[in-house]
Amino acid sequence: PGQADMYAGLQELGVANGEDLKETLTNCTEPLKAIEQFQTENGVLLPSLQYALPFLDLHGTPRLEFHQSVFDELREKLLERVSAIALEGKVEERYKKLEDLLEKSFSLVKMPSIQPVVMCVMKHLPKVPEKKLKLVMADKDLYKACAVEVKRQIWQDNQALFGDEVSPLLKQYILEKENILFSNDISFLQNFFSPSPKTRRQGEVVQKLTQMIGKNVKLYDMVLQFLRTLFLRTRNVHYCTLRAELLMSLHDLEISEICTVDPCHKFTWCLDACIREKFVDNKRARELQGFLDGVKKGQEQVLGDLSMILCDPFAINTLALSTIRHLQDLVGQDTLPRESPDLLLLLRMLSLGQGAWDMIDSQVFKEPKMEAELITRFLPLLMSFVVDDHTFTVDQKLPSEEKGPIPYPSAIPEAFTKFLQENRIACEIGLYYILHITKQRNKNAFLRLLPALVETFSDLAFSDIFLHLLTGNLTLLSDEFALEEFCTSLFDGFFLTACSRKENVHRHVLRLLLHLHHKVAPAKLESLQKALEPTKQSGEAVKELYNQLSEKLELRKPSPAEVTETPSMELPLPTVPTPASR
Repeated sequence: PGQADMYAGLQELGVANGEDLKETLTNCTEPLKAIEQFQTENGVLLPSLQYALPFLDLHGTPRLEFHQSVFDELREKLLERVSAIALEGKVEERYKKLEDLLEKSFSLVKMPSIQPVVMCVMKHLPKVPEKKLKLVMADKDLYKACAVEVKRQIWQDNQALFGDEVSPLLKQYILEKENILFSNDISFLQNFFSPSPKTRRQGEVVQKLTQMIGKNVKLYDMVLQFLRTLFLRTRNVHYCTLRAELLMSLHDLEISEICTVDPCHKFTWCLDACIREKFVDNKRARELQGFLDGVKKGQEQVLGDLSMILCDPFAINTLALSTIRHLQDLVGQDTLPRESPDLLLLLRMLSLGQGAWDMIDSQVFKEPKMEAELITRFLPLLMSFVVDDHTFTVDQKLPSEEKGPIPYPSAIPEAFTKFLQENRIACEIGLYYILHITKQRNKNAFLRLLPALVETFSDLAFSDIFLHLLTGNLTLLSDEFALEEFCTSLFDGFFLTACSRKENVHRHVLRLLLHLHHKVAPAKLESLQKALEPTKQSGEAVKELYNQLSEKLELRKPSPAEVTETPSMELPLPTVPTPASR
């Protein structure tokens, strides 16, 4: 800090500072006397000290050191006292004392040694006078130095300033999610959905936002508004995750001031428990249904918020996994989908979640209409695939007659492909069914349904979350990568159809090959390496992954010495002319 800052505000309080001493010394005839007088007037006024100070002089302790230690001690005592005042006596009285103290000390706010005291007083005031807040806001250094409790008071009336503080955190959050989806660690055991909700809420961004909001409903509403706006602008579903995580983080801290006014609180809390279990059980299904059925006339706007909570990929994942489990159970019970209320509720919630963007965009708050064909045609079709698998397994076990083994059904019903292209919910459930069969290492079913993924609703089969999960599950089929037919279906028939137009697909294929290249037949690997070569338009991430893959493949190639190695003993030795015979 500059000299001026060192003494900022002392003059206003009638306390002499360095400038005064300078002036006194400039205009006096006896400097030593003037210094002594200045010390007496401005020193610590304790009679007993007159005898102690010379004693310290004998020990070579500079006066500055002594005064500094007294000052530090007094400041600590004052800080403790301020914190104590904030908790004692009647509310009006304690705040009156703090306001008076602020009035007296505020002129010293720029003085580094006194600043912590002024900041502490402001921190304990629930309402810092407007004028003081404006002065703090106008000074970059003061704004930076003040406590989050004071900043909240500034932010609640300055949305743009609050937005500037929140924006980098939201960017960081999205980046963290994308880094997990594109991580080079591929595994069916650990994936994007593995961390529990409670673990996720401990993340840096959620914790920082929770602290910035405190108990301030106005700031909480502002953050939700930012998330809605960004979700609308980008369609990025990770903002929906953050919306739920933030509410549940405040729930963990029992901040009732906010939880009781957020109409989604109990619904989110119940759904959070389902996400933790990765399954919606019957009891919770009833609870969730109660919340949806309980939306009253005139309060439909809450559906916009509920849909955003349900659009969180972690919620969609839980609902879709539960749907697949229900369908399998129905096969065993000989029951049709339309006869299962639990299944219909899952579809209702999936539908609400998938319709979030349209609802918030159009501001028409009503539940999307469920297409009857989804329930009467598509789901029975999925169930028929489950039956095909059971039948095939049983057939394999029966003693084969002359007619030979029954082949696995290879045709895909046209209706299945059409549903995946035209119906969002059908597509989501269809993709989760394919993830399910891959996880079961069911190669036949996987190869049968894979062609239906080339064209899907809104290219969902090429979305990062699906490809992240698929690549993880494909590690379970790693031995199949040695087979030409499997690789051709997977790479040429699916991945490579989108690589050139979708950079993210290019990245996911390279991630997969980095992990499984040693399983792929060399000839196939070579053609894939050519097909996946980055173009001029490719981003840095693709180039980086491709280089990593090329390095790995280079290490695998046999060295030239090994390639040309032949049994040398059988070859005649070449005749080398000796210098003499030239």
